[in-house]
Amino acid sequence: MTESNTYSDGATQPTGEVLGGPQADSTRKDPQEWATGDEPMTGAQRSYLDTLAREAGEEISADLTKAEASEHIDRLQSRSDRVPTDS
Repeated sequence: MTESNTYSDGATQPTGEVLGGPQADSTRKDPQEWATGDEPMTGAQRSYLDTLAREAGEEISADLTKAEASEHIDRLQSRSDRVPTDS
């Protein structure tokens, strides 16, 4: 039998790993855990990172991996008015 939590309205939810809840976003994985994170950044990442870096007044190496580019994009987006995209 699967353990469950009982809520005040009588509904139950299984304990353990669940999908669709606020506990975790399964679509976002730490870039360092990506299977292809050590590959060169994509053209889309390069273009977007170039735009963000220019807007922030930063110079960033053009020789980045997908994971590194994603981390820079996340960092620069957090300082920008731009709406985050998937990187």
